[in-house]
Amino acid sequence: MTAKDSQQAHKEVIIKPATLTYANCIAELGAHVFTITFGHSVEPHELAAFLEESYTEASIINDLNDPNKDVIIATNSNDDFLGFAYLTRGSSEPCVENMEKTVELQRIYVHPDSHGAGVGKALEKAIESMAKEQGFKNLWLGVWEENPRAIRAYEKWGYKQVGDHDFTIGSIVQTDHIMVKSL
Repeated sequence: MTAKDSQQAHKEVIIKPATLTYANCIAELGAHVFTITFGHSVEPHELAAFLEESYTEASIINDLNDPNKDVIIATNSNDDFLGFAYLTRGSSEPCVENMEKTVELQRIYVHPDSHGAGVGKALEKAIESMAKEQGFKNLWLGVWEENPRAIRAYEKWGYKQVGDHDFTIGSIVQTDHIMVKSL
């Protein structure tokens, strides 16, 4: 493999279903991205408790075994782990309850080294395709109001804000925008 081939391999984004072998990668990246995004806004002990609940290998294995969740991952051709996303059936928010056939894009996390490389867009497009194949008409998500980079990306991908909800981490209550995309 030449240096050019190696560089191309790092640019390629491969989307595939998550398997149990990736549970630790998902847990580590989830904890890392959550910490750099939210860590400054909560007390360290509250962050640690949230990470212990949501981003351990055991909690990710539970997610992977949940029949209401489809988890996908992004890698490159060298199988470097770049990101992941969840499609979650059965969740709702008051501002989307009257919309036809909704499903949640619950998580979409990309390794910071891969920001701007099309990984998030590839994950979102794959989730969108899965939602359409499953008969859903609207894809919704929650995004922290203080995460302008993510909000801009979602707007660029066609999402519109339809409401807000509280997201609680320990004793801290933050506001998430609820955004929806018609499929």
